[in-house]
Formats: sequence, structure tokens, C-alpha cells
Amino acid sequence: LIRKMAALFALDAFAGGFVLQSLVAYFLHTRFGLDLGDLGLVFFVAQLLTAASLLLAAPLSARFGLLPTMVVSHLVSNMVLIAIAAAPTAGLAVGLLLVRQLLSQMDVPTRQVWVMAVVEDPEREAAASLTTLARTVAQAATPALTGWTMQAVALGAPFVLGGGLKIVYDLLLYATFKDVKLRDDPA
Repeated sequence: LIRKMAALFALDAFAGGFVLQSLVAYFLHTRFGLDLGDLGLVFFVAQLLTAASLLLAAPLSARFGLLPTMVVSHLVSNMVLIAIAAAPTAGLAVGLLLVRQLLSQMDVPTRQVWVMAVVEDPEREAAASLTTLARTVAQAATPALTGWTMQAVALGAPFVLGGGLKIVYDLLLYATFKDVKLRDDPA
């Protein structure tokens, strides 16, 4: 169970490496000419929305469940991520980025709680360590590939690659773990 989680979380982190904040800023500057002041404001608002995303995770997961909240919010977020690559204007690209940020981190607290709820008590430390290690190592590999992709394929290609791989992750996560019961679940 833990190895499956770690492998899937590594896929998510690898895909996330395609859209690091610095590369998104480069994309917005190069494609739309946003200057440093505009980018600073965009990422200020984006981070506030990211914080809101973390806060929204708890009530949504209480209503819909941990796994559905993780998967649905992340899936929609990644569809929006792909749309950023095709945005014809800076305003639309920034708007899509802000929508993505509002949805994109709901999976973080829900994932952490879900992992602890599906593994046995003695496995919790190993689960936390292995999944974090897998995510960190996987994400380290992507930025160099992103730079090459932006030059060789298209400036917006990392949004499509990252979003597409993240959608694969979302679907695999749900398919793999939809029948796994939470340890504290009375059902």
C-alpha cells in the first residue's frame, strides 16, 4: 500500500516540476510581457488563494470524503492548468492561474490525513517518510526537462505535460484506492 502511494505521489510531484512558480513566471513574462511588478502582484494573489485552498480542504473533505476531495479538486485544477497554455491573453492566463491556485492545494492536507488514515499505526512514520522522499526526488528531475521542453517543443508545453501527467495521477489514484477503507471508518 505504501509503495503504491509513494509511486503515485512521485508521479504527481514529477508532473508538478513542470510548473514550478519560477517557470510559470517565465512563461507569463515571455509570452505576455508581464513585468516584474505585475508578476509580483499575480503571485501575491496566487499565494493567498493557495492558502484559501488549504483552508477549504477541511470542510470539503468532511462533506465529500478525503479521496474524492483530493481527486476532484486536483483533477479540475489540472484541466485549468492545461488551459493556461492555450490562453490567448495575459488576463485569461492569469485568471486561469488564479483559479488553479484556489483548487490546486486542496489535496495536500487531505492527502496527509488520508495517508495516516489508511496505514496502520506502526507504518505511519514509514509512510510519511517514503512518500515525502518519493515526491522530493521525483520533482527534482523535472525542471531541467521543463527548460528543454519550453525551448524545443513550445513555451506552453510544460503546462500540457504537467497537467496531463497530473490527470493520469488523479485517475490512477482514484482507481487504485477507491475501495480502500479508512482505518477509523465505521463502515
